[in-house]
Amino acid sequence: MSFSSFDIDSDKKQSKRGGKKWPWYGAPIFCVIWFTLFYVAVIPSFFSYPKMLYVRDEVHHPDEFIGERAKIQLAEYSAIGNKMMGSVNNEVHTVNFIKREIGKIVDQSRKDLYEIESEVQYASGAFYLWEAATSYDNVSNVVVKISRKDSPSDKYLLVNCHYDSEVKTPAAGDDGVMVVIMLEALRVISRSDRPLDHPVVFLFNGGEESNMLGSHGFITKHRWAANCRALINLDSTGSGGREVLFQTGPNHPWLMNYYQKHAPHPWSVTLAEELFQNNFIPSDTDFRIFRDYGNLPGLDMAHALNGYIYHTKYDNFKNLARGTYQSTGENVLALTWALANAPELDDTDAHAEGHAVFFDYLGWFMVVYTESASIAINIVVSVAALISIAISIYFMTRDAGADAPKAVLLRFGVIFLVQLAAVIIAWALTILVAVFMHAVGLSESWYYGVWMTFGLYFCTMFFGLGLLPAFYIGRTKQKTNMKLNETIACFMHSHCILIVLICVILMGMGVRSAFFPMFGLFFYSISVILQLIFKVIFKKSFFMPVHLLCQVAPFLFYTFLNYEFLLVFVPMQGRDGPDSKPDMLLALFIALMTMHFAGFIIPILFKFRKSKIFISMFGVLTIIFIILAATPAGFPFKHEVAAQRYYVLHTQRILHNEDSTTKTETGFYVQPVDTRYSELYDTTLKNVEPESWLNDNCANEPYCGLPLYSGRWLNWKDSARWIYSTPPVFPIATDLNEISRQSISANKTRIEYSIKAGDRIVIYIDPKPNVKISNWSVDETVLNDGRQPPYFIYHVYSMVKERFQFWLEFEHDVANTNGPYFKMAVSVHFLYHQEHYTQDYRDFLGTFPDWTYTTDWFASYESWVI
Repeated sequence: MSFSSFDIDSDKKQSKRGGKKWPWYGAPIFCVIWFTLFYVAVIPSFFSYPKMLYVRDEVHHPDEFIGERAKIQLAEYSAIGNKMMGSVNNEVHTVNFIKREIGKIVDQSRKDLYEIESEVQYASGAFYLWEAATSYDNVSNVVVKISRKDSPSDKYLLVNCHYDSEVKTPAAGDDGVMVVIMLEALRVISRSDRPLDHPVVFLFNGGEESNMLGSHGFITKHRWAANCRALINLDSTGSGGREVLFQTGPNHPWLMNYYQKHAPHPWSVTLAEELFQNNFIPSDTDFRIFRDYGNLPGLDMAHALNGYIYHTKYDNFKNLARGTYQSTGENVLALTWALANAPELDDTDAHAEGHAVFFDYLGWFMVVYTESASIAINIVVSVAALISIAISIYFMTRDAGADAPKAVLLRFGVIFLVQLAAVIIAWALTILVAVFMHAVGLSESWYYGVWMTFGLYFCTMFFGLGLLPAFYIGRTKQKTNMKLNETIACFMHSHCILIVLICVILMGMGVRSAFFPMFGLFFYSISVILQLIFKVIFKKSFFMPVHLLCQVAPFLFYTFLNYEFLLVFVPMQGRDGPDSKPDMLLALFIALMTMHFAGFIIPILFKFRKSKIFISMFGVLTIIFIILAATPAGFPFKHEVAAQRYYVLHTQRILHNEDSTTKTETGFYVQPVDTRYSELYDTTLKNVEPESWLNDNCANEPYCGLPLYSGRWLNWKDSARWIYSTPPVFPIATDLNEISRQSISANKTRIEYSIKAGDRIVIYIDPKPNVKISNWSVDETVLNDGRQPPYFIYHVYSMVKERFQFWLEFEHDVANTNGPYFKMAVSVHFLYHQEHYTQDYRDFLGTFPDWTYTTDWFASYESWVI
């Protein structure tokens, strides 16, 4: 056939094999089949838990984790109540609970096989974290070491969790359930005659929520710390469920091999690790401390289900997912035994050989390989995909009645451009919806009702990916001899080439998650290769059945990742900060995920009659869901289930000015934590001070004169709100004394201070022009790294009566002998003293709607010009 046949005879009405369309009503049935597949395979797999073992069945299950015992212990732990570091609940009642349970374990242990040592450590120290020079005094840890009497090894495995809590929460999920799981794992090991080649240290640390002080105290101060060679860290960012392994190593891929082989209920993906390490997750764990200060490789695991109640009073025993105990317990016990018997523990440095690439398939099994193997696999699969596409197009030119080869290639080139344009349009529309939702104040409409994401973002992607190709096929179907199936295949081939480009770009950027596009490429390549084989052997390609069967596995894989992403990340967006753009983050991720599976499924809709009308319905659904977002159905917050978060601090500010005058203000410092705080402007926040109040304070006081609690709040201060009120009542008055002032040289002075205050002290140091802080008694990282002032010092103590003493040295002009040198502010936070709340404060907290949640305490701020 000549090239002219590609041209364009609009009256030509040839009947082509493979060109017959299916009835229009098959399109919705086709979509329903895929949705059904998602609901019967993906969701049950995510919520699959093993059967709980009961204490009464223990005799029939030796060496197995007994979930019921952990459940009973968690009920007692939760009943203690809030466990803020420094409180009697944390330092006495919780410590006694853990010691008592350890005592029971020791009494029931195989004393002929094991030696068990336990102690309570009280640690003090200093380090740098989150833009703050951090110091602490008398932080408690409960430490247990179990070792076989017949094992001479002095290389230990460390298993860590924390028993302290955040403000107001009983902390059943974060991190009480890990406490009882570690206790039960210790009990099972202590009664077993299985090998234990290396001792295991179980660290129950009492200071994670106060900036990870307990882990730092152990790894830098404890006598067993130097012997620890690997780590299992157990934490939470939700309330139970299956725990996700979201960090490994670093640079120790052998750890993932053990996880793959021994974890009976795996859930882990490299993508989660890279997102976490690039600050997409607004949390941190003790893993960072053990890695940075102890050089420990390890596994970092955390629960992530129902993150809506994370760090709230609803994180209680009743709300913890029941399947948590057995599922996580079996994983922790199996991994503890496996790593304690790992020969790599004898010399971990010898096995530091790069990163691992890993992912689970629907939680059924793990796939693990090295980063170098990943590069090779990605390249081979990408090349195989391109070669199979080239052969497929060649076969199209050889079909009876086909257009000339140049015409086929030209049509494929046009189809590629159309598909590229469709992808760009789909991404642009999805991002445009996110921008629109944010601009009109409807962001986070999916926060409680995650189903809203389907209409807002998934349907937008489906619409964008399908409409332009459908129009192209309709406009050109009479202008070519290419069969409809082949045209559909060309669109899929074009999409495959785009996925190859994504895979290559990710590899070039050193992103290990390049396996993500590779997975879809692999199965699409298999599909094309099988079609080619059938074409050669049977003279038919069986295009539709082969393609659809080969798409089942990647569809389940990508939708499972989509589902777990939404369940984990959506609750996190409610605490990601007032300046975040959560709709944009969700839109980008959904677009990326959807592109990988929809690009190989949406083109099948072109096979149905009236495909353009059906694909347009996805666009209609998007509009309907945007309208829904403006109705009560799209309101993002719900009482107790998915509340909007605020920090509310009843604050007293005393400002000692340079002219010796003093200004005292008292009020409520309200710090929004998500983007939709305008919801309260007509009610609770109707009496806030204007923006000029904040601007004036930011110009005259370090960090706007606000009692910021941690370095994480530094980026939130511009959205702070202030409402004047009556003063708070302090159980301890702040008393700052200058102990000494010494002139070290003509241009250097040293001043020493002591402070008597509550147990959480924040100090701001803001040098005047031509003054430089050269040294101080706290961690010097801020000074050594040349960080810009104001400087942020965070100090916490636990049940210590002595005053906090610190000194600083600063350089100044020789002529400046009397100052001023710097402005110093001291902020003191009282996080667990609700009995001192004033009635005005309680009344103000009562004005917040029931769909909000306040994390509240009272604080003081006092500044001086030195």
